[in-house]
Amino acid sequence: MPGSLPGERRGGRRKGTPNRATAAQGAAIAASGLTPLEYMLSVLRDETAPRPERMEAAARAAPYVHPRLAAIEYIVDDADEEPFDLAELTTGERDLLRQLAEKRLKAPGSDYDQPGQSELRRQLPFRR
Repeated sequence: MPGSLPGERRGGRRKGTPNRATAAQGAAIAASGLTPLEYMLSVLRDETAPRPERMEAAARAAPYVHPRLAAIEYIVDDADEEPFDLAELTTGERDLLRQLAEKRLKAPGSDYDQPGQSELRRQLPFRR
């Protein structure tokens, strides 16, 4: 038999299996009865320890106790939406929609004073 095929793995240590040194270190820590995380938590819970020391222990232990929240990206699929015809709206609905749009344009952070806003307002399809 020639060597391994591309992507094929033969022999060797399985993924995730610790080597001898890591296994020995883990065994020594377990034999001592106190893991580094347990020590940090004991410092955190010690009311007689100085506050900065307790805060440092809390900051160091937190990633092992509480998972980080991951940011996710939410993508809206507009392909399913049908185009909306503003001619179907009543006069009252158009006025309400116009008021909402103008309120949105005037809202803080809406770039209301930016160049081109007057052009945008002129293009609103529900002007009076």
